Amino acid sequence: MKIKMKKIFALVTLVLFVGLVACEKLDENLENPSEVNPSNAQINDLYNNVQLTMASMMNGVWYYPASLVRMTANTSSYQYLNASNPSSFNGIWNTVYQVLWPDIDAVISLAEAQGSDIHIANVKIMKAYSMMVMVDVFGDIPYTESLQGIGIISPSADQGTAIYNAAVDLLNEAITILESETTAPTPTYDNFYNGDKSKWATLAKTLKFRAAVTTRLVNPTESAGVINALVSAGDLIDSSVEDFQFSYGTTRENPNSRHPRYNNSYETTDGDYMSNYYMWLLRAEKEDGSGNPIIDPRIRYYFYRQVEDASALDDSEYSCHFSNTPDQSQKPAWYTAIDSRMPYCVAYEGDGYLGRDHLNSEGIPPDGPLRTIYGLYPFGGLFDENSFDDQQQSGQTGAKGRGIWPIMLASYTDFMRAEAALTIGTTDNARGLLESGVRKSITKVMGFESRDAATFSKQINQRGVLISVKDAFVPDDADVDAYINHVLSLYDAAATDTERLNVVMKEYYIALWGNGIEAYNMYRRTGMPLNMAPALESTPGAFMRSFFLPADHVLRNQNAVQRQITDGVFWDNGSATVY
Repeated sequence: MKIKMKKIFALVTLVLFVGLVACEKLDENLENPSEVNPSNAQINDLYNNVQLTMASMMNGVWYYPASLVRMTANTSSYQYLNASNPSSFNGIWNTVYQVLWPDIDAVISLAEAQGSDIHIANVKIMKAYSMMVMVDVFGDIPYTESLQGIGIISPSADQGTAIYNAAVDLLNEAITILESETTAPTPTYDNFYNGDKSKWATLAKTLKFRAAVTTRLVNPTESAGVINALVSAGDLIDSSVEDFQFSYGTTRENPNSRHPRYNNSYETTDGDYMSNYYMWLLRAEKEDGSGNPIIDPRIRYYFYRQVEDASALDDSEYSCHFSNTPDQSQKPAWYTAIDSRMPYCVAYEGDGYLGRDHLNSEGIPPDGPLRTIYGLYPFGGLFDENSFDDQQQSGQTGAKGRGIWPIMLASYTDFMRAEAALTIGTTDNARGLLESGVRKSITKVMGFESRDAATFSKQINQRGVLISVKDAFVPDDADVDAYINHVLSLYDAAATDTERLNVVMKEYYIALWGNGIEAYNMYRRTGMPLNMAPALESTPGAFMRSFFLPADHVLRNQNAVQRQITDGVFWDNGSATVY
């Protein structure tokens, strides 16, 4: 159905699986007698589109933030300045300003007339989170003058601190509604919490906590007070049943309900390059007393290897830059200066983890069926069961896209509480929260087994004996305990709070797989993990402390002034060393 958008309201027609929606924007001067507009829109259809657009926003803030912090490989340039450009961010900007925020305003308008206060509270929470994310990415952005139609065609930017404060106000308004409302209807479809308003209230309080942690560099005393009060009240996300995540389905078309990163790697095109550093962090960065790698229990869930030995490929299948093959003797000196074991060209010699180094803009060799791809968690791909098969199979393998966008999880809360305890002296026990965060993360990741039970029950021949994939490759309790005990031993051996914070932030970084924006924020706040891989070239330029304003915005708004990549957002005081 064709739709006209008045006052930029993105109004929609419900289609789908769990609320997939389609809309087509026409010239604003055309009249459509069958249009959907605020006077005849269905509130639950609009609410569904708000949820879907939240997922689109998370997809929009995955690749560039994640690639800057070496979760995935940035292959756009050898220099930070050219690793993205203003046009790279038109999509996320238009998603928020043309669809998400107008639809939220439309839901609120309809809900006020209908007495649907739960809808109002929920969309205010989603708007508050999106406001903070937009500031985290772009800094100062239009807010109070935005969405005014022809009344204000060039809205001025608000300061980031004011937008954060406005977001917290929305969260407080939502909490008041959710904790007092008893009769209002809940949304007919709630992807996040299945209509449980108490979980929405817990999320709102956790987002207030997130705001306090994020701004601790510029408001340490205020942040500590807010965090202590919220922790003392005892209503933060601390269990997986409260996790704030968008869940996808398995329908391939009409409509495609699968995770977009599953589509990226398991259909018929080459997927993103994984980061050699991030894979090495899970595969070999930690060592026991004899120098043997301590392998992270989550690695087979995070990544799927399409080859058994990434070091034994044909020369034409590499893009190493300083050599034709991943010859570790050709490793740049600036790699070794950080860690003598820092991998070059492949994540680990003799294993199948094939990605790219940070800021490697070499041409693309014929390596699509060879490169390591997204795994089962959180993208709905395939658990790595040593089959080493090309997964470009039109989306027929693994969990078939039944993944999630992890937005705010119980493990994140624990790690941020530990961060606050070590940096601004909140009353929490950082060591206990470190252990709790790692355990919660591993438990959640391993819980994805149920999304692809057939793979885990599959029988394989191991040394002449048939054994299930689960028995062969899934870590048991002893494996998990050994990993956690090693992490705690690193924490106990640390001599300063800075060293202890590095242990905590490294584990938080690993647990954040699938959430690029929180990893980007954490890195700018702390500069940790301290052993981040350097750029492939020795002079990549200054790190991007924020992103360019989108080209669409700068070209069309006479009040917009383009940012420099070295401009920090308001809560980043530049104290953390990033490179």
